[in-house]
Amino acid sequence: MSTADRLLAGPRGRRLLLEFALEAEEARGVEQGSDSLHYAVVQAAHHLTSGRDDGRVAYAAFGDGADDVWRTVVTPDEVAHRLSGMQLPDVTPDGLRVALAQAVDTAMYWQEPDGVGVLTATEPVRRELRRVGEHIARSLHSQWWTTPPALTDQWSVWTWGDDRPDLPVPTAADRLHLWGERTLVNEERAARDPSTSFSGWWSTPPTRSSTRRLADGTPAGLWFVEDSMGWERAVTRCLTISAGAEVYEIDGRKAWAELCRRFPLEVTAQIGEDWRRTTGRSGRWVVPDWTLVASEYEGVHLTVAGYLAAAGTAIDVDADTASVIAGWGPDETYWLTDALVGGDFQTWRCDTAGRHPRWAEEPR
Repeated sequence: MSTADRLLAGPRGRRLLLEFALEAEEARGVEQGSDSLHYAVVQAAHHLTSGRDDGRVAYAAFGDGADDVWRTVVTPDEVAHRLSGMQLPDVTPDGLRVALAQAVDTAMYWQEPDGVGVLTATEPVRRELRRVGEHIARSLHSQWWTTPPALTDQWSVWTWGDDRPDLPVPTAADRLHLWGERTLVNEERAARDPSTSFSGWWSTPPTRSSTRRLADGTPAGLWFVEDSMGWERAVTRCLTISAGAEVYEIDGRKAWAELCRRFPLEVTAQIGEDWRRTTGRSGRWVVPDWTLVASEYEGVHLTVAGYLAAAGTAIDVDADTASVIAGWGPDETYWLTDALVGGDFQTWRCDTAGRHPRWAEEPR
């Protein structure tokens, strides 16, 4: 499967391609009027979110006492037409970071796909997004998306907001033990009484995670957070990974399915309803039993390409069981044993005054 195919395969990948195009339009200073791609996306997504299929008109009213206004509905074909006429800019690290951050932040795995997600899955829009995907795939700046973790350059977001770094931290073994007990208790309780089923929609380990630094020197974990809380301060810590650490590589659906097949832990009662809504699939659900995975691997890494192709989709594990990659960030490695040593802390501030947020190191 080509890189462009992988980007088109998942909802996060398709969202990244659309965000790249929207950012290109905005960077050129195109006004967001009725002739813009931005306008077409907003209108088409609204129509698809509302579920109306009457085809041609939508109701709107403007201001107090304004007359009713009827306007033509923008269809996926019109969005595709505007995409086809766009001149794509050179791919830059900043441009990819902005598009990827937006694609990650808009992930919501506890509800049905939003209108933009539905829009990017339509055949006309997918067809034109392929051109964007092939454009990005040719760039050297996207090549690291398929690489293993940079073990000599790992940074963990230790705290968000104004919280102080908490030292010492529980061991990975303690975190995994507590997680395993709670997951079993939650599943048994939810199976008896579905009203108690909430325990979170994510499928991440309960342990520390880290990412590499980007081209601008900022840790990727500062930017790529699903359903972020808009933090404007963070503390990161440099990690030293033990030599020879065994890291399981998740580069797509197949690798995740294999991990779940080898170390299955059922979570149907506690997570199943959320994942049914977001994927449309009903049935049994599992996640990797991280307490067992830790017996063979020190860490588990999700590549950027694997995230974009597979996150948020129903991944078949066997004939009647599936799983979802949810709550992860691209290039994130979760450490299942204490195979790492914490180094220096860095404090970061996010400047939100510009067109896009920017993280910068806080002077010491």
